[in-house]
Amino acid sequence: MIMEPLPPAITPYQMDILRVVTAMAWSDGELEVDEITVMLEQFAQLFASSDAERSALVQELREYFNQNLPLEDCLKRLRRHEDKQLVLKLSYQVIQASRRQPDEPLINLDEAAAYQKLKQLLELSDTEVAEIEAEVTENLSITDIATNLQALTSR
Repeated sequence: MIMEPLPPAITPYQMDILRVVTAMAWSDGELEVDEITVMLEQFAQLFASSDAERSALVQELREYFNQNLPLEDCLKRLRRHEDKQLVLKLSYQVIQASRRQPDEPLINLDEAAAYQKLKQLLELSDTEVAEIEAEVTENLSITDIATNLQALTSR
């Protein structure tokens, strides 16, 4: 008998957000290490208030990410506008986190299709979507620059 992992010790509201973003990460049929890393970092920051809580939550979440849930089912409980914006932001971060092959686009075709579907289902304005995507892209660029600078200075 296969035992399902216990749900993480988070609120139902947080679980709804977790499910949507996890579904986006699975949209191409694979859950990549870089996608898991982004989700663990973001959810630990959002859902835990101390280092000890973050550490415990990371362990719980790691086991939970193996569940591949349909996107539509995950979105049903999201009602607040802010939640929809947060889900879009986290999803955009996650699908940009990895590529399977070096010559593959940053966001592969399956992820791009799922992301378009997500945007449609969330019913956010084009302006909101553009602002969220720009913020994520800017933060990724800043992170890339910081990582490159750190690598250069450590040589």
